[in-house]
Amino acid sequence: MSSDLDPYTTKAESNDTTPQEKINGLQEIIKGAKVGMLTTRSTDGSFHSRAMTPASPYSNTQLTLVFLANNASHKFEEIEHDTNVNVSFFNGNTTAWASFSGNAKITQDKQIIKKHWSSYISAYFGDLKDGTHKGDVNDPRISVIEVIPEEIRYWMPTKGPAGTAIDAGIGAMTGRISVPGELRTISKEEIQLTQGLHSK
Repeated sequence: MSSDLDPYTTKAESNDTTPQEKINGLQEIIKGAKVGMLTTRSTDGSFHSRAMTPASPYSNTQLTLVFLANNASHKFEEIEHDTNVNVSFFNGNTTAWASFSGNAKITQDKQIIKKHWSSYISAYFGDLKDGTHKGDVNDPRISVIEVIPEEIRYWMPTKGPAGTAIDAGIGAMTGRISVPGELRTISKEEIQLTQGLHSK
């Protein structure tokens, strides 16, 4: 489709932002939103989403999302069927949003679990009183879902609510496009470069 028919996106797309500036902006959105929606696909092709809180990033270049979750839940079956997932974030206060398209990897790596474990997480598991499923860091139900992105797109507002309203009003009167923010893309190539630097 011609970009002439979607002038809003064309004008909003930011092409002069450095990879690190993009990552900084992305981490700011995730920190503000706090909770993301992890979308997986079932064997019949239907999509299911659920709220998930990612672990805090361990570096200023991290792009992989890390979740601790109960491996008895249906999302694990769906990830095993199809590793392609999406995670989206939205901050209602700023209208900033982010969308991760990538692949999910499941692991029970104890080092990763201990690194991101907190007593707050235990409330989601509970102690089943069977001596094994205690809802603690060693509970066999606890697994890690790592979402390794293939592409990340996000919207970073550049104007506050008042400025956005004024700009939209002027646009409505003049016919020009109102774009109160930037649409940024972190490409597969940029992701691979960043992951490579982080792994060294």
